[in-house]
Amino acid sequence: MAVRGGGPAGPVVVALACAAQFMVVLDISVVNVALPSIRQALGFGPADPQWVVNGYALAFAGFLLLGGRLADLYGLRRVFAAGLALFSAASLVGGLAATPGVLVAARAAQGLGAAVLAPATLTLLTTTFPEGPGRTRALAAWTSVGLAGGTAGNLIGGALTEWLSWRWILLVNVPLGAVALPLAMAFLSAGGGRAREGRRLDVAGAVTVTSGLVLLTFGVTQVRGRGWDDPVTLCALGGAVLALAAFVLVETRPAAAPLMPLRLLRPRSIWAGNLVLLLAGACLNPMWFFLTFYMQDGLGYGGLRTGLGFLPHTVVTIAVGLRLTPWLMERVDARVLIGGGALVAAAGFAWQSRAVPEGGYVPGVLGPAVLISAGAGLLNGPVAVAVTRGVAPGDAGAASGLMNTAKQVGGALGLAVLSTAAAAGAAGTAGTAGAAGAAGADGLAGSFDHGRAFLAMAAVMAAVAALAATLPPAANERMGTPA
Repeated sequence: MAVRGGGPAGPVVVALACAAQFMVVLDISVVNVALPSIRQALGFGPADPQWVVNGYALAFAGFLLLGGRLADLYGLRRVFAAGLALFSAASLVGGLAATPGVLVAARAAQGLGAAVLAPATLTLLTTTFPEGPGRTRALAAWTSVGLAGGTAGNLIGGALTEWLSWRWILLVNVPLGAVALPLAMAFLSAGGGRAREGRRLDVAGAVTVTSGLVLLTFGVTQVRGRGWDDPVTLCALGGAVLALAAFVLVETRPAAAPLMPLRLLRPRSIWAGNLVLLLAGACLNPMWFFLTFYMQDGLGYGGLRTGLGFLPHTVVTIAVGLRLTPWLMERVDARVLIGGGALVAAAGFAWQSRAVPEGGYVPGVLGPAVLISAGAGLLNGPVAVAVTRGVAPGDAGAASGLMNTAKQVGGALGLAVLSTAAAAGAAGTAGTAGAAGAAGADGLAGSFDHGRAFLAMAAVMAAVAALAATLPPAANERMGTPA
């Protein structure tokens, strides 16, 4: 049991989980709009500001599986509080940084704190609420707030940078953490602590999977600047394959508490649900990157106006995810909601692929935003329920870490593949019509073929809809007691 005081503490637990998840997701995107100001203030080299983003992404994606398992072994309250404290402290250091090195190191520490905190937020909900309507509503709130954090990051980052300073995109986490930390200590029970009962951390599994995920994330972040055939990219991706293969071998050995019990992957709801999350993440996460370029380069928007341009995505996601989806989940099969949501999002991406700057904001961004965000709001809640269904309490953290890893790796791979395809499409257009003609045709200086990227996202979301049909019905699939 994760909660002190039973039912009355339930709303506090949901608020804590949602607030922490919002902070984690927000900090993935909040720095994007502020990068020019950061570069000027701290004296970054022309290509170096990307490490303000990559430092966070590498640590976050790399340590998610380990972070998820820690809650199973050392107690949810202890791990949640440790992740929140590290995240808040790193935000303070980053907000006060005077040199590029300090800022990048602080962002990496933030990512590490987030990797511990994000799985703990989901574990907190699945161990507090039994399967049923209460858990459905809690997970719907959690997924909606997470999606909203991604969309709101651009708006909040633009507003804070323009009205205060880029430093406040990090410092704003400090008071939030200061409020959340004592609440966590007051309302969460110690729980867990199985390491004290003889279940030790799977060190070999932790080393191999963390190395593999860090190398994989690093490799795909290099694709945009170096290409797929660059030696640095190839070495990183090759090392990732070897490390992850070693992880699978390690996990097949008998262990008191394997980092990722392979039996978790046996039920169709787990492996198919996480594949849905990976593919959906490959579209929904890179979408912000391409839309930011579209609005700034194509429509000529500044940072704050670009952030405001994402406001409809936030509003629709919250409205659908918090209100409509929980109601539908009590009445409609999850497979229908996931498949239907994926098709609605696919229609939005297809519409977005036909947008041209001459058409303006309403038909070019607002219209597609309604469909994309409604589709995302419909499918994410049911998927979260599916991938946590039937998981034993002692494996809740591992399942949470797997779910978060699927989304983050999907986003990283999606951005690498889509940006490569979009850049190749732009180069092809420029080669046919001339660079000046290409720039004049779409207003984007020929840097990306946005239509090609969004059309690919539509195709992937259509595949997600087909994959949804392979999910089992709502009947529970039990994993059995943890090893």
